[in-house]
Amino acid sequence: MDPVPMRLFAAVLPPEPVADELARAAESLRALPGAGELRWTERAGWHFTLAFYGEVGDEGTREELCERLARAARRASPLTLRLAGGGRFGDRALWAGLGEGSDREPLKRLAGAAVAAGRRSGLAMEDTHGSFRPHLTLARVRRPEPVDLRPYVEALGPFTGTSWTADRLTLVRSRLPDSGVEGEKPRYEALTSWSLGPGGGE
Repeated sequence: MDPVPMRLFAAVLPPEPVADELARAAESLRALPGAGELRWTERAGWHFTLAFYGEVGDEGTREELCERLARAARRASPLTLRLAGGGRFGDRALWAGLGEGSDREPLKRLAGAAVAAGRRSGLAMEDTHGSFRPHLTLARVRRPEPVDLRPYVEALGPFTGTSWTADRLTLVRSRLPDSGVEGEKPRYEALTSWSLGPGGGE
């Protein structure tokens, strides 16, 4: 029997206290006009995507990818990150961003290493290193017609979370909705993670 393909990506996950802060900020956004036209993400799936690998069916490829991600983690260092403010991708998606004092360049280098790990494992990877924009998606537009997300970005502007030390690189499996039930959301499963820094392991 062929192995079941897994939809995989590498990510940095915020800790629970940080997610709590963002959840309180996001709750206030749901009171804004038009919030019902948005599909809000669940906090269990909040993450900063570093590299998206798509459907990976070959078990050997997955093993090699894990080995290369472990190597990338060992070559990196723990990161200081802070959620703050927000932005949008056109009229399609609303996100929270990183604030002052965040290790943006080291995070960008880690993203580049995660992309390289996929490419060297034989996966077809888009070269997004130069355009890497760290973001945590909060909501997406439900319908084909655009929704003006500028009021949401403005409301998120004052938000500044507590800084934290991101010390793990995580390989996540994404399961897309398949029940046909309206409103069903993707489910995320952390498969394994590695400590950042020399001597780091799972």
